Formats: sequence, structure tokens, C-alpha cells
Amino acid sequence: MTTNSQPAAMPPLNSGGTARLRLRYAARSDIGLVRQGNEDSGYAGGHMLVVADGMGGHAAGELASATAVATFAELDREPPGDQVLTALADAVDQAHDELSRVISASPDFAGMGTTVTALSWEGDRVALAHVGDSRAYLLRDGELSQLTKDHTFVQTLVDAGRITQEEAAVHEKRNLLIKALDGVHHVEPDLSMREVKAGDRFLLCSDGLSGVLTPAEIRDLLTSGDPTGSVTSLVERAIEAGAPDNVTCVVADLVADDSIETTDLAPATQSIAMPVVVGAAAELRNRDRLPGIDFPVDSQPDPDRPTPAPVAVSAPENDQPLPAEKPKRRRRKLGPLVVSLSIAALVMLSLVGFWGWAHNQYYVGNVNGQVGIYQGIKDGYGEHGFSKAIQTSQTSVSQLPQYSQDQVNDSISAANLEAARNIVATLEAQAAQCVAVPKTPGCPPPDQATGAVP
Repeated sequence: MTTNSQPAAMPPLNSGGTARLRLRYAARSDIGLVRQGNEDSGYAGGHMLVVADGMGGHAAGELASATAVATFAELDREPPGDQVLTALADAVDQAHDELSRVISASPDFAGMGTTVTALSWEGDRVALAHVGDSRAYLLRDGELSQLTKDHTFVQTLVDAGRITQEEAAVHEKRNLLIKALDGVHHVEPDLSMREVKAGDRFLLCSDGLSGVLTPAEIRDLLTSGDPTGSVTSLVERAIEAGAPDNVTCVVADLVADDSIETTDLAPATQSIAMPVVVGAAAELRNRDRLPGIDFPVDSQPDPDRPTPAPVAVSAPENDQPLPAEKPKRRRRKLGPLVVSLSIAALVMLSLVGFWGWAHNQYYVGNVNGQVGIYQGIKDGYGEHGFSKAIQTSQTSVSQLPQYSQDQVNDSISAANLEAARNIVATLEAQAAQCVAVPKTPGCPPPDQATGAVP
């Protein structure tokens, strides 16, 4: 049995002299009692909650769910704001494209797929994207409501009035999906937006939980305890019920923090969100399988699960179909000098265009042990490719939570210089929180954190 759980709290958002809202969350994933591996993935961050349930043999299921979670976790760095529904839909397409690339490069992964249920929170509203049969619930004033509809064969029977929900729960084809991310078929996710208020509790879970617990049981387990206690109770109850599938859930509370009443708080006194990653997405080996994807890393990786040799994934030699052969025509031969000059001109134009584009690229990375900003692109010759460090923070990388350390060392892309500076500011606040409260979940031990924090 393997589990991962960790509570966290997001930074207050509302400004002014009144109480601010805060999101408290926890996540847990368990392999269950029957499965040989965990193909579920979960993520909880400052603005994003995600659960994905993978499927497919040859370790493809865990890779598929981890890819979906990693894709949506990117939105947690820079919340999409007013374009949140568009951003969620784009994330679904991006996850599809990445799965398609993997399948094209490695045929052994054919048949992989995953569900995904993602909730993005900001201010007084949440946006939801959903594909498959993982679920999202809202507990408000003691009443539990399901926010998503299963994309399953039996749900179509329920919608048509042919069977009841009770009959669907025990139907022999209840696990037959009619929609999932598989890298082959483009899918349109269910997208929705709703207002929220302090006191709301959200649950995202795989069908390993909702398939063995009744809505009444889920409600009862959600109505007591904090998010950490709730995810523990939910998973343990699913295990008691037999847990024939992987079980993953994320619980998040939207609460008012009356202790925060001013806007000029020092960063070290603010509560900083520490991302929580569980299940297949927390396994370091999935980074090796998909080096092009910036996978989240769990601060508490599973020590009991063996790490197999990385699976080689390479891009196809030719991503584009070969053009149809055109009829050959007799052409006047150009002189050698004309050909050489033409080639040189094309090369110069290409270089000018490349350097112009690269000059407008930015990312946050490790600058001699400190958090800094690079201009250019990381890929290329040399340690830092076609880039140079243009700003260096006084914050040491070693002071950051483990998750953020991994992100900085791998580099965090930014849309522009301002966005890069905002990322650095967030990292500085995280480091300050770790210095002020060393026992904050995810923070490095005090003896491992070195350097100065502004």
C-alpha cells in the first residue's frame, strides 16, 4: 500500500482591511488492494486542483495521467484570470498533443489514455474542466452536489431514462468510457464556471473512490475534520470497501482568514502555498519518459516503489508527411557564385530572425545557486544555451520548497520580463515563508537552507 498526503494553504488574495479568503487543501493517493501499480495522479496548488485517472498497459496509464496533471499544473504558476475557461480548454488540447507525440514516438504506448478533472480557483469563482469519469463535488452548508457528469456508457443510459443511478452504480459496463484523453481523438471538455463563498469544500476524486462509496458516505466523511482528515478518511474507507482500483482524492476548503487584516504584511508572515503532488505524477521516473514535460515532483516520493529503467521516447524522424513528387522540369543552372550568395543570404536572414525571437524569450532559473532571470532560450550550445542571466535575486535556490527547487533548476518559462519578475517575487515569498516557519510542509530542513532572503 502506498500513500501520499500533504496539507497546504494558499496566499490570501483579497486586498483591503477586511478578512481575506484562503484555500486550504490536502491530497492523497493509494494503489488500492487489487492493482499492481498506481495509474492515478493528483495535484493541488494555489490556484489549481487536478485529478487524473490513467489507463493502458505497459506503464502507459501512469504516464498519461502524469502528463495531464503536469500540463494543468503549468496554469498554477500564472493563473489565467478572465480567460480561465479558454486556458483550461487549451490545456486539454495541449495534453492531447503531448500524448499523441508519445504514441507516435513509442508504439508500445498505443492505447494509453486518461481522465482529467481540473478546478481553477480565483477570488469568488471557480472554473471546471472535465473529461472522463473522475468527479468533482461541492459540499455547501452540509449539502453535497456533484459538479461533473460521467462520460460513460451507463451515464448515457441514465440520461435516456433506461436505467437509474442506482442501477448504473452496479452495471457491468459502468467503467466503459465514451470520452477520454487518448492522444488520438480530439475531445471537447465539459467547461463550467460558478461562484463560490467562504465555507465551500471541494472534492476531486478518481472513480476508485466514487465507485465504492455512496454519495451519502462521501458527504458524511466530508462534513467532519479538516482537508487532511477528510482525504485520510475517504481513502481509508475506500480501502475498507475493497478498493479494487487506485484511489485518489483532493479536498480543498475556501475559508476566511480573520487573522489577516492589513495589506502591508511582510512576505515572511504570509502563508505561502506549497504544491501537493500525489500518485503517478509524483514519481521521478516519469520525468525521464517525457523530458519535454515539466512534471511536478512530490516532496515525499514513494520509497517503496521500485524505479524501472527509463523508457526512451524520441521524436519521429519526420513529423510532416512527405509532399507529393512534382513533375521534373528542366531548369537553367545557376552559376556557383550566385548559388553561394543565395545560400549565405538565406542563412543570414534565418539567423537574424532567430536572434530577434530569442532576444524576447525569458525564463527563471538557477544562477550560481541563486534564483535569477535569463534572457533567451535554454536550448543550444553550452550550459545555458542561447541565453544569458540578466537579473539575480538574493534568494538562494536551496531555501525554496523542494517542488520549487526542482522547477527553478529545470527552468520556469515566462511570457515576458514582467512575468518572470512576478515568478521571482513568488519564489522569494516562498523562501521567506520557509525561513520564518521552517516546519511549513514542503520546506527544506533549516540546515539545508543557505543564503540570504531579502
